[in-house]
Amino acid sequence: MAFKLSPGDVAGFKVLFSMAIMYGLMALLVYSIVHMHFITPLGIDAPLDRFSEGRALQHLRVLSQDIGGRQEGTPGLKEAAQYIKGQLEVLKERAGSNIRIEIEETVVDGSFNMMFLGYSISLGYRNHTNIVMRISSVNSKDTDPSVLLNAHFDSPLGSPGAGDCGSCVASMLEMARLTVDSGWVPPHPIIFLFNGAEELFLLGAHGFMKTHRWSNTIGAFINIEASGTGGLDLVCQSGPGSWPSLVYAQSAVYPMAHSAAQDVFPVIPGDTDYRIFAEDYGDIPGLDIIFLLGGYFYHTSYDTMERLLPGSIQARGENLLSITRAFANSSKLRNAHERESLKAAANEPKDERVVFFDYLSWFMIFYSRKAAAVLHMIPIAIFFLMPFLLVSSNIGLSTWFSTFCDFWKGLLLHALGVVLAIVVPIVFAILRLMFSNHAMSWFAYPYLAFMMFIPCSLVGLLIPRVVWRSVPLTHDVSRLQTSKEGLSDDARFWGAFGFYALLTLAYLAAGLSGGFLTFCLSVFMLASWISFHLAMKLFDHQSLRSAMFYVLPLIPCLVYSIYFGGFLAQFLIEKMGMMGSVPPPYGYFIPDIIVAAVIGLVTSLSVGPLLPICGHWLARSSILKFLLQLTVLALSLSSQFFPYSIAAPKRVVFQHTFLTADASQVVGSSYDFSVVDSNSLSFLFKHAPEVAKELNIGSELSFKAMMDSPRQTWMALLPVSFLFSGSLKFPAKSDDILKRYSSFPHLSAYKPHTLYDGGSRRVHLEFYLGSLEKVWVAVLNITGPLSSWSLADNVLPAPESRDGAPPSYICRLSGASHENWTFWLEARSSEEIRVEVAVLDQYMVDAAKKLKGLFPSWVDVTAYSSFLSSYVF
Repeated sequence: MAFKLSPGDVAGFKVLFSMAIMYGLMALLVYSIVHMHFITPLGIDAPLDRFSEGRALQHLRVLSQDIGGRQEGTPGLKEAAQYIKGQLEVLKERAGSNIRIEIEETVVDGSFNMMFLGYSISLGYRNHTNIVMRISSVNSKDTDPSVLLNAHFDSPLGSPGAGDCGSCVASMLEMARLTVDSGWVPPHPIIFLFNGAEELFLLGAHGFMKTHRWSNTIGAFINIEASGTGGLDLVCQSGPGSWPSLVYAQSAVYPMAHSAAQDVFPVIPGDTDYRIFAEDYGDIPGLDIIFLLGGYFYHTSYDTMERLLPGSIQARGENLLSITRAFANSSKLRNAHERESLKAAANEPKDERVVFFDYLSWFMIFYSRKAAAVLHMIPIAIFFLMPFLLVSSNIGLSTWFSTFCDFWKGLLLHALGVVLAIVVPIVFAILRLMFSNHAMSWFAYPYLAFMMFIPCSLVGLLIPRVVWRSVPLTHDVSRLQTSKEGLSDDARFWGAFGFYALLTLAYLAAGLSGGFLTFCLSVFMLASWISFHLAMKLFDHQSLRSAMFYVLPLIPCLVYSIYFGGFLAQFLIEKMGMMGSVPPPYGYFIPDIIVAAVIGLVTSLSVGPLLPICGHWLARSSILKFLLQLTVLALSLSSQFFPYSIAAPKRVVFQHTFLTADASQVVGSSYDFSVVDSNSLSFLFKHAPEVAKELNIGSELSFKAMMDSPRQTWMALLPVSFLFSGSLKFPAKSDDILKRYSSFPHLSAYKPHTLYDGGSRRVHLEFYLGSLEKVWVAVLNITGPLSSWSLADNVLPAPESRDGAPPSYICRLSGASHENWTFWLEARSSEEIRVEVAVLDQYMVDAAKKLKGLFPSWVDVTAYSSFLSSYVF
């Protein structure tokens, strides 16, 4: 039987395909902007008064290729410090007589408590290196307010660290060169801090703030970070106060910032040095600027120069130059003493979260919280006033009330569509997983996620329009000089308008800064409504030409919705590979549900404003069937794709565990594996048969029942190890490590306990790292009736409970030294104190290296050795 379309269906498909072309073109524009296609990087022969990505890449090549890994405990970290200092010395030699350059290599140590990933921990460190350069005029004083640029040169475990954060250091070195060679004499000093211990939880920045003589002079700072290999260099945090974001808005050459990032950033697992400068220890106004795309390679061995997006460093450098000069020229730049004096005099405005966002990195919009309180109230005020304005004064209050009720019905229908636009993709995501043997099929191919979830999200948006062809009106239509269709369209439009107005108001009431998007949607919808009604005087009410006049004014806002939402979806997809794994069965579904929900939300924001008018053509059963068929086709197609590739690797943690006793014995050894996404180790070993064979993995039943790796095995990575689940343990030999090391980490009392009245006591401990060569960190998990200790200014962190175990205190120690760690623990009673110790060493025996090499190329393996021991005092 032939499939026939009615004239209405034909018109609907024309509208649908026209919209697809329009959104496709907008998406291409956004893609080119986000991937820096509009930036032309300058080469090494660029003029000396211009920032050059080519020259920055020369530094990056040395840091990430010639030197290689720059991890704590490896020679590469010292080589990187020497290279950076050497480059700065060269600049100092050729600097003009009108500027003063001071260079210092400082070694920092200290201890403090912090919350990280929601866990309270204590950090002790020693012998970490910072390289500091101060550029100032010859007449400047040591106390003059200064501008700080900060980046870290250490790299994470197992990574060459080209993006994170070799690109940041290279940008700063080129920025320092440009400051010297351009002849610019900064009106306030510029401090370049190259810190050597960020990956160990912000230790280098803490050491600078607590010990360096210039720390109290800093009046503003820019923290340069990377959570990927390029793309938008987004301002993710700004403050305290509105001044830093205002300076950025006025000076950035390629503005890339939106205040909504500050609402989202606390949810992301991780932190940056911004926290040390602006929140915990400095209260300094500043910016946290981060590369966000290329998150596939973040903290992996694939974080190489080849993965950097061309143009990203160029845009970053030009922005840095302009923003740094703006800060240095600002009359609001004040040192710590001046800021405290102003606060004491109550002259400084109260800290507030302002609203700001860039439009396609072309320009920046910025307004204060007070302005937002007025502007963001206007849409809801219009929503309440429009029933009065649309109804003639001689009709009466009851008609106004009926109109108002119709608007609320339209609002509820639009809200229902938005909810279904999120729920329907989630349902399809769950259904696909029930018939598939792996999750995250979209991970290596983000376009698959859009193909799967956009059509069914449109189905959700259109369902209320299909079910209720007209809004159930409260009006008695016979009393009005308007058709039922006209009243229904007004109710739909003003209902959608009211929905976005309410969301804007909710953001405002919650104290968040992301309401600008729904505010813009409301404003542009109002302009489109006016344009549409003017067009109705020339064309029919349901003419496609009238609809075109409704769509055209909305295009700038729709482009921004795609820019904002598309970037959010891409960022989220890339980060799903490292967001942690939740135990089955629910953990298997979580990443797909999150991505489906986010794409549904983005679709509703990008398409929803069109539906009050264009929905007339789209709300047809034939179109819904077509969209459902597209969804099923995309879901079927996606199941044929493998979720990982070299360009989107699966992350695996491989720990060679040694249980030690008495500093010289190894009493047990195992290979432990874990993953940080929803595809379990059984999936991994199924697709890595050589590894499975080497580990002698038998049937799947014994695989599941016999080899669980308990969480305490992963203590060396606390608190990051709380992101792990489904870890597995396999037997391993310990002979090779005994040939390599003569002694192992050991904790002992180096003098008798000190006893106090009332039964309390002080235990004096000495921690010996043995003959380990590449120690990254040592972690102590202390259980017992502690009342104080010698770390972190004698302040205990909040105790943590793990897997039903007694409350314990977590302490991380780092930094190489010929001397042992010594500290004391004070207990309230004679009850025993138990200390579990884990030391992470980056050396691996040959057998473990061989096993790591058997993994396929689509797997990135972070491998190391961990030495575990336990003590009672």
